[in-house]
Amino acid sequence: MFLVFLGAPGAGKGTQAAVIAAKMKLAHIATGDLFRDEVKKGTELGKLVKEYMEQGKLVPDNVTIKVIRERLNEPDCASGVIFDGFPRTLEQAKALDKALDDQKKKLNKVLYIEIPDQELLQRLGGRWTCQQCQAIYHEVASPPKKSGICDKCGGRLYQRADDNEATIKERLKVFHAQTAPLLEYYQKANKLVTVDGKLVIDEVTNQVLKVLGK
Repeated sequence: MFLVFLGAPGAGKGTQAAVIAAKMKLAHIATGDLFRDEVKKGTELGKLVKEYMEQGKLVPDNVTIKVIRERLNEPDCASGVIFDGFPRTLEQAKALDKALDDQKKKLNKVLYIEIPDQELLQRLGGRWTCQQCQAIYHEVASPPKKSGICDKCGGRLYQRADDNEATIKERLKVFHAQTAPLLEYYQKANKLVTVDGKLVIDEVTNQVLKVLGK
């Protein structure tokens, strides 16, 4: 099964994609993680990606598509994938359709986790990330047991440059301008399903599983 999880920054698509991928034994492809890995390694691609991410802008389509195509060729993707953070533009959506078609596969469903912008601002403004394992915490909704320290690995927590208020607003602006048209694209293809992202994590997961017939 091949699925796309869509949603604005902070909507919870990454959390849900990870949970559902584990439950259904699917590969989880998160472009954000792929990009941050390049940034961490200090590659030329990583330096370019870092510049875009810190400005709250999308990485160019040709770069993103190249990274995704390479990832799709890995063995764990053979039986199914959840795409998290990709596609974000119509060009990327069409490129994904082509990449899957080349492998005699197809996209089954697109789940859009919907949530109001004001709630997204509150969620992202209090978000902290582990420097080591990239686990995400929230100072109100899901704080760590010890302030500034990751529960999972003991790493130090930090607030990413793209999680300050000005950058968050820019990210939401970019989402609505460039990514929202995907909803129409997938609606026309009869693949779009909208999920209420305001609910607690377990309830959102149950919604998704129900949609998938699991």
